[in-house]
Amino acid sequence: MKTEQNNEMSRRGFLKRTALAGAAICIAPTWGKVTAAEKVITGESAISHTTIPSGMAAVRTQRTLGSGKAAFTVSAMGYGCMGLNHNRSQYPSKEKEIALVREAVERGVTLFDTAESYGYHVNEKLVGEALKGYTDRVFVSSKFGHKFVNGVQVKTEEDSTPANIRRVCENSLRNLGVETLGMFYQHRIDPNTPIEVVAETCSELIKEGKILHWGMCEVNTDTIRRAHKICPITAIQSEYHFMHRTVEENGVLALCEELDIGFVPYSPLNRGFLGGMINEYTQFDTSNDNRQTLPRFQPKAIRANYRIVEVLNAFGRTRGITPAQVALAWLMNKKPFIVPIPGTTKLSHLEENLRATEIIFMPQEMKELEDTVAAIPIIGSRYDALQESKIQK
Repeated sequence: MKTEQNNEMSRRGFLKRTALAGAAICIAPTWGKVTAAEKVITGESAISHTTIPSGMAAVRTQRTLGSGKAAFTVSAMGYGCMGLNHNRSQYPSKEKEIALVREAVERGVTLFDTAESYGYHVNEKLVGEALKGYTDRVFVSSKFGHKFVNGVQVKTEEDSTPANIRRVCENSLRNLGVETLGMFYQHRIDPNTPIEVVAETCSELIKEGKILHWGMCEVNTDTIRRAHKICPITAIQSEYHFMHRTVEENGVLALCEELDIGFVPYSPLNRGFLGGMINEYTQFDTSNDNRQTLPRFQPKAIRANYRIVEVLNAFGRTRGITPAQVALAWLMNKKPFIVPIPGTTKLSHLEENLRATEIIFMPQEMKELEDTVAAIPIIGSRYDALQESKIQK
């Protein structure tokens, strides 16, 4: 089993890694400390052939998603690529976005997240172009499961049949210009295809060397247990942040800990809201921003929910950190197997996000944050009725 894992890592060109760092003493907030579950990135590492310059905003630690044969060691923070072109209003030129993605690589990010549905192949091709020449240093995760007909998504149906999983996999490999996907997630559950069939198909793709690991998005504990028995799951990807803590309440996060499955929170800043840059007057691009349709992003809801941003701002002000850094650091301090994937189109925000990997909160600080935020009622649902219906309860 260990030999197989080593073969997987070498196939991606990964160099030797440093030993586990000792357990860090919690100092609030402490910069540059490392938990016992993380590895320090230095010198001859998976990230770069040279040490990342001191003082540069970067991710210098790694975390492991999954265990045993399913173990997957990546940078402690990944990069969510959806917003480079899809559902996040205006964006820079392709040249600037490619430069930003490559900057993330140079700053230690090794996990990049995309999907077939982010502009139907558009995002995958953009990410593939950006990472050309870097694929021996990084992993790319993509997703299958949405149903498309002639390039148009059928929003009322999902398709995780073995034939579609394989079709999407081949398309993703071609779009990204890689021989193997680091992770392959089921984007949403397909009620017409048993999860055991999905797991078996992914197991075959792993044996064929087309994917290294697999995972699922927005599923419940029963589905996770059933799938994990067929093919060990490396990570679950679900929305998780201060304004959506369902995975704590429905047992998913606890089950991930029990089964040694990693957890990858998407939208860790609540689609940018927790960064404090959105208010009731924000105008979303009507042609390329799904936030305009979400109940939680209507003006009245934004105005009411902004109290949560103020809590993060007040907490961070005396510690020299921003609301976004508070939100990201809180997630990373929750569990050592959590790897958030914030996205951005701005270098300043990339730097801000990466510095959050160096912050450690004391237990009493975590409790203070959680109790204060929990006392504020959250206005508006995170999704509309159709999207919410695709989330397993």
